[in-house]
Amino acid sequence: MLGCYTDRLSAEPGETVTLFASSSHGPVSIEIARVGRDRVLVARLPDVTVGDHPTPDGADRNGCGWPSALDIHVGLDWPTGYYDILLTTPDGERTRHFICVRKGNLAPKARVAFVLSTNTYHAYNWWGGANAYCDVTAYMAGEVSLLKGMERALGVLSTQRPFTKGLIDMGEGAPRLMNDGVRGFEERPRGLKTDFWRDNRYSTFDGSAGFLHKWEQAFASWAETQDLALDYFTDFDLDADPQALDGYACVIVAGHSEYWSGRQRDTVERFVDSGGRLAVFSGNTCYWKVRWEDGGRTMVNHKWKGTAAEPQAGGDGTHLWSHPAFGRPEAELTGLTFLFGGYHRTGMCVARGAGAYTIYNEAHWALDGADLFYGDLLGADIPLLGYENDGCHFTFDDDRRLKAIPELGVPENLEIIAVAPCTYWEDLNRGYRAFLPPEDLGIAAQVAFGENSPKAIGRLLRGHAVMASFRRGQGEVFNVGTTEWAHALNAGDPIINRITLNVLNRFGAFAAA
Repeated sequence: MLGCYTDRLSAEPGETVTLFASSSHGPVSIEIARVGRDRVLVARLPDVTVGDHPTPDGADRNGCGWPSALDIHVGLDWPTGYYDILLTTPDGERTRHFICVRKGNLAPKARVAFVLSTNTYHAYNWWGGANAYCDVTAYMAGEVSLLKGMERALGVLSTQRPFTKGLIDMGEGAPRLMNDGVRGFEERPRGLKTDFWRDNRYSTFDGSAGFLHKWEQAFASWAETQDLALDYFTDFDLDADPQALDGYACVIVAGHSEYWSGRQRDTVERFVDSGGRLAVFSGNTCYWKVRWEDGGRTMVNHKWKGTAAEPQAGGDGTHLWSHPAFGRPEAELTGLTFLFGGYHRTGMCVARGAGAYTIYNEAHWALDGADLFYGDLLGADIPLLGYENDGCHFTFDDDRRLKAIPELGVPENLEIIAVAPCTYWEDLNRGYRAFLPPEDLGIAAQVAFGENSPKAIGRLLRGHAVMASFRRGQGEVFNVGTTEWAHALNAGDPIINRITLNVLNRFGAFAAA
């Protein structure tokens, strides 16, 4: 067995991060490299003594408690970014971890704060047994059914344990989280390249978070090709420091920024309200509310069980951000919500969808120079849309533009640019076996529509992905409404590229400091 983790996920140049590790094959070599468009080695340690330490029961909840193997001193010349920590045994076994290096005092501040979705990493991490969704180890071993495994999901997760192999890196060429093609006549959806997952012993949770060869690396790599300077942060950095975003023009989240703490959201809302710009190149954004304890060593996240698990927690509890117990639906900040969006080209959710947005507001500033007209499809050839998408309800105004319906936090001044059909759950009444793990549809319907009824649950079937923008306070928010935007950038689509540059230019990302 080979595994490692660090005492924290981010540090500034000059600070020290402690690495904890266990190896049943003796000493390891360690490489540390900054990863963006390229992998740049900053340190190599050829012979580090690592003991063989047992994994205690409950490590997923309480951590491993392994002794220190190494102190990593973050170099004063290490630029901000994602740093891969690669351990290799003499017989070639490998494992990885990472640290996020923040901007140091000696480096000039960029215009953009790029926030890694590390809360989402922790929620999906099943190393040691379970994650926020399921007892994944028992389920993959065939010891429990999926439903029984989901009953054993954890609401308290330790950061003091390794990340699973697939979550930290599934490797170059890993499949996207969407169906392998469009469903044929009376054909069951062709899954997510099941051979890849089975042969590598990955769970389907491994693809939903992480940096390497996933959304955030794709966006970071694109940014470097555009000479767009990014200062990197983790989710927890925004929780721990309310002033973390001071002095930035723009904040970017990319991919799957699903889990936000209350203090993190406070930090971002203050930033936007005081004139900052938030660019959401993410889907399912700010969906689940979490809480940090023990100085960042424990993330509390009871999900559907939130209000029942902690009845006295009140505003510090955990559940959907849109839950009435908090009075702060995420759409107040992001403009959109996954409850009104859902899946596209995933399982039986819009399995024959175009994989594209349909343009409804060709005159929006984000489309300047993009050669798009009313009714055009955006991203069909990539395809752009898949996996998880955020949306809103809408109607038509007098000019036949789409007009947002202001409910569940969706702002009345939301400017809708493009939409595509999505569905929150797979219809089990049509004779096809479900692909997606079941959600608690009754609670979702109660939160979304104020009632738990067959009619309300049925309404969850008919959502839309939405691309939109709006002004909030003195600032502005742009939201692409999908997890898959970075993949489209990585594919080199010129229209997606132009739209992204339009947003970032408007949001001051390239202006001189």
